[in-house]
Parts: sequence; structure tokens; C-alpha cells
Amino acid sequence: MRKQALLIAGPTASGKSALALKQAEAHDALVVNADSMQVYRDLDVLSARPPAEDLVRAPHRLYGHVDAARNYSVAAWLDDIRQVLQEADEHNRALVIVGGTGLYFRALLGGLSTVPEIPAEIRNRWRDMAGDAEPGELHEALRSRDPEMAHRLEPGDTQRLTRALEVIDATGRSLLSWQREPGRALLPADTPKVVLAPPRPWLHARIAERFRQMVTAGGIEEATALASRTLDPTLPAMKAIGVRELAEVASGSSTLDEAIEASIVATRRYAKRQETFFRGQLGDWPRIDPSDRVAVAGKILP
Repeated sequence: MRKQALLIAGPTASGKSALALKQAEAHDALVVNADSMQVYRDLDVLSARPPAEDLVRAPHRLYGHVDAARNYSVAAWLDDIRQVLQEADEHNRALVIVGGTGLYFRALLGGLSTVPEIPAEIRNRWRDMAGDAEPGELHEALRSRDPEMAHRLEPGDTQRLTRALEVIDATGRSLLSWQREPGRALLPADTPKVVLAPPRPWLHARIAERFRQMVTAGGIEEATALASRTLDPTLPAMKAIGVRELAEVASGSSTLDEAIEASIVATRRYAKRQETFFRGQLGDWPRIDPSDRVAVAGKILP
């Protein structure tokens, strides 16, 4: 029988990793990543992966195990976490699953519908179009064919817009229609869970402070190394906040102050999108203020 698991979701820079580590130490648990950027080995600094000293304090899984050239998906993460669940069962270990990617948590508890394989010619056509598209062009294309799905996506979310377009083109059905089909959950719905919901001024201050620390910790060098690989710019890793901005500093096309400010603004917008998803899709999860130490201390594994 599987030991207890705890799910910790929250926006970027909200203190999820620190809370997860404390819980893992207290309950001899594995810390498992549920953040779509922290899976990439090329994004150590810019994804704020747990530092080496944290990895010594508790075992961590699904961090930095994917090459940036791979278009990692929710389905791939589910395949990977199945192996972690098996490991936990075999060693009678508890789990603390932590991250900011709400789709991972939704799939973990509700399963993932099986969209048919998209023919390569359709997939490649839309991805080629995404690379050449003008701002808003993909969103308008989706709006004309699937207005409900388009309403849920930001005009600048090229990856998800492309996915929605290729699915409706290949299957004749909206991606929403496929997503509404029940899948197989990997954890029971009553698994203990919490969403960190910080006050916005507190979170904004932490976002700014953390990004400046990333720069000091080697963010420019990391961005430059990734940019030098000349990978497809539509790949998820290449769109990580700070990669383009800091690579432009290294190339001389932007100043460091401009890059820092642009990245901080982009991170704040990303956090807002995360919070919107959590309220809409994880609305029944208990919410706590991570700046309230008493409230946070009360959320422990039974």
C-alpha cells in the first residue's frame, strides 16, 4: 500500500520548494518535481532548480533529466512519474510532489485523455507556421475554428496555440473535447493538497529579488550556452523566462538592466497566469498564504 503523498502547487517564487523540502525531511519523503521548466537540464539557474545542498537533505526526482532539444509534454511527465510512484511503493516512501505547472497536477489526479497521434505532416505544418507567424496570427486562426479553446489561451502562448490547431486540424475535434474525456488518475482525488496563494506585493518582491540572484548565480552564462545550441525557438526550454533576455545581454543587443526589468515583468505576468489556472482548475484545493508561517506549518503530512 502506498504511503501518504502531499501535493504543493503555487506560482513561481512562492516558496514551494522550501516547503516541500521541510515536509520531505520531516516524513522521509521523496521530493518530486511538477514544474515544466525544472525538468530541463539546461535550465538549472533560470528555472530555480533546488540547489545541491537541498538534494543532499532529501532525495529529489524528475529534476533536470530532460534535454532542451526535447519537447517535453504532460504525457511524458505522467510516464516519468509512474516510475517514481513505483519506486516509492517499493521502498515504502512518502511523496511530496511540488511545482507550478497546474496541468501536471490535474493530469495526476484526473488522468489525461488520449489524443490520437497527430500525423507528422500536420504537426510540422503548424509548427512551421508558428515559427513565421505574426503576433496574434495563430490566436486568430484558432479563434476562427475553435473559439472556446482560443478564449482560454493567451495570444502569445505559441506552444499551446499550435497544439490546439494541430489537434483540431487532425481530428476535427477541439482539444477541449479530448481533454474532457476521463482519463486514469495516478493518485486518489482525496490526496492531501495545498495551493500557496501569496499576497501579490509579497510575491512581486520575491520575483524581483530571485531574478537578480539568478543573474549573479550565472544566469547570463546559462542563457548564452543554451542560445548557442541554436535550437528551435518554439521549444519550451527556449521560451523559458530569461533565456532570450539574458542572451541578448551577452550579444550586446540589450543592457543588463533592460534584461532584468523585462524578465521580472514577464515573470510577474506568468505568475498571474498560474494563479488564474489554480483558481479555475484547482479551485477545491485549500489555499494558504506562504508568508503566514503558522498557516504553512499546519500543512503537513498526516
